[in-house]
Amino acid sequence: MDKPKKVALAYSGGLDTSVIIPWLKENYGCQVVAVCGNIGQGEEELAGLREKALRTGASEVYIEDLREEFVTEYLWRLVRSGAVYEHKYLLGTSIARPLLAKKQVEIALKTGCDALAHGCTGKGNDQVRFEMAYKALAPHLRVIAPWREWEIRSREDALAYAARHNVPVAATTTKIYSRDRNLWHISHEGGPLEDPANAAPEDVWMITRSPREAPDQPAQVTIGFEQGRPVSLDGERLAPVSLLETLNRIGGEHGVGRVDLVENRFVGMKSRGCYETPGGTLIVTAYRELEALTLDRNLMHYKQRLALDYAELVYNGFWFTPLREALDAFFEVAARSVTGEVTLRLYKGHAEPVSRHSPNSLYAVDIASFTMGAGYDQKDAEGFINLIGLPVRVRAALARK
Repeated sequence: MDKPKKVALAYSGGLDTSVIIPWLKENYGCQVVAVCGNIGQGEEELAGLREKALRTGASEVYIEDLREEFVTEYLWRLVRSGAVYEHKYLLGTSIARPLLAKKQVEIALKTGCDALAHGCTGKGNDQVRFEMAYKALAPHLRVIAPWREWEIRSREDALAYAARHNVPVAATTTKIYSRDRNLWHISHEGGPLEDPANAAPEDVWMITRSPREAPDQPAQVTIGFEQGRPVSLDGERLAPVSLLETLNRIGGEHGVGRVDLVENRFVGMKSRGCYETPGGTLIVTAYRELEALTLDRNLMHYKQRLALDYAELVYNGFWFTPLREALDAFFEVAARSVTGEVTLRLYKGHAEPVSRHSPNSLYAVDIASFTMGAGYDQKDAEGFINLIGLPVRVRAALARK
């Protein structure tokens, strides 16, 4: 197979992708186009990224601001679906990969690249997520996955390679955690977390206070939704990115959104990670409360079943598929009535509903109240119970014979 002449690399500026640039040039003799997406990982991670990539050997560098698209076209869809992976994980890393891969492919095609590369390891889920997107969007482009080719086997090996090739990296052998951050969350893996018997050390957490150190006085936030999309905070309409950033700050101050999870990776092994999703936890909690008010029982229960499928689909990397599009169409219809406001009380790691309001509320006080009124005739219950209990009664009669 001919070697590629120009490769688009999904570039973060971390240790792995920093050493991949000279490795690609050394082993393939190709030009490298570094592609980075700003999805809210923070100014510290983005500072000096262009200069670093060029100094390391990239011929072109693209840093694309994807925050608005990330929130409106990916995160809000996730919220609307109700997807949570294995009871706890709000899919912060999983949901970002399709967007990063899509932008990488767009730039690769625009700049005449004949291959794509990523820095995902051969043990993780991300290699699947990136490459499933590549197959959907640019199946003709070759894929290079250095972790499946090179002799580097550890962080120490990568640091040694960086030193030999004069690659500037901030990583050291004492930085024991592997982290991924965006507007939705930050994940932590490695170090003492690799043993699920170990409690997560307090130095793991970065954007949330310890609940023990959170304010002694509770706070309240009111989140407004229109047809399933978050649109306001405490009555003030905010742009999507600003809304999420503000909720991250408030939730983080009160210790909301910490998760310690042993999960089943798509590639077959179990892993343990810690996640912080303060703003996302508030939004998801509020959305569930509003759905409880506005969706009828059949729709709500059926949606819960589909949410499990959607969570697996996102986690496993099947974003660019007809199934995801079809499920999104269902969730869009289901969200038509999810308009209103939910107030949450935040206190030492907890977010509890205080009030719920919606013009589409199906909650009828005159029917639900213990006070007997004209809206509900209790005598109707007898016939209802006789009908739904008919199969039970027939089976019981048969057993007595």
